[in-house]
Formats: sequence, C-alpha cells, structure tokens
Amino acid sequence: MPVLRQAPPILKQIEDEYKGKVRVAFKQMPLAMHDKAALAAEASLAAHEQGKFWAFHDKLFSNQQALDRLSLEKYADDLGLDIRKFRAALDSGKFKSQVQKDGQQAAAAGATGTPTFFINGQRLVGAQPFDAFKRVIDEELKRRST
Repeated sequence: MPVLRQAPPILKQIEDEYKGKVRVAFKQMPLAMHDKAALAAEASLAAHEQGKFWAFHDKLFSNQQALDRLSLEKYADDLGLDIRKFRAALDSGKFKSQVQKDGQQAAAAGATGTPTFFINGQRLVGAQPFDAFKRVIDEELKRRST
C-alpha cells in the first residue's frame, strides 16, 4: 500500500526531532484483505527477536509487493539474521499469538485500518504530513509540562 510507505520516513523525522521526548510503540495489525500480511507481521517479530525489527520493517515497507515466504527469508538473510532461527520461528508459529494480540489491542484502541497512529490517545489515521504529528506532539508535550 502506497500510504504505508509514507509512515517510516515520518516516524524517523519524529524520532530525530523529539529524541528522548517520545516513545514509539508498534502494534502489528495485519488486515485480512492482505493475505500475506499476517506472515509478514510474524516475520517482523522474528526479526525483532534478533534485534532487527526496524530494519526488517523498513525492508517490508519498501517491498510490499513481495511478502511471500521466500521473499521474507531473503530479507532476513539480507539483514544478516540467523536464518535457521528465523525459519524456525515462522515454521513453529512462535509469534502468531502475539500478532493476534497486537491486532486485538489495536482494534480495541480504535484502529480500523493501517496506518493508524495514537499520540496519547489522539488518533491520526492514514497518510499524514509531519506537521500534523508535530502539532499534536507539541500540544501533548506542552500539556505534560504544565
């Protein structure tokens, strides 16, 4: 999805501008209409287990048209992950319940699609410019300091 490609650079910009002031929590929310999304979500957690979540995340978002098992393994290999450990996690379904739990939490919070962002409970949906995030973050930081 082209909208999802816009999220990583915005998150990077937020991280750079608000270093030490904000925390990013990522929840998996594979949508049923994307038949490969659940496996890709599990794969990102398998990468996280090896300390490469964000690198794998960025790889997935750059290659959304190729999320089949073979491609996921290639991305893991490209990033220097222990491929046997990565495959074992996918084969066993090790992260399946975590992906389901994340999706349930996201839905309970009010996320109905991806990407959905929450800033202290304030929801931003879809492709948003950095300024939309900046406005909400600045308001929240100001409110927190008073």
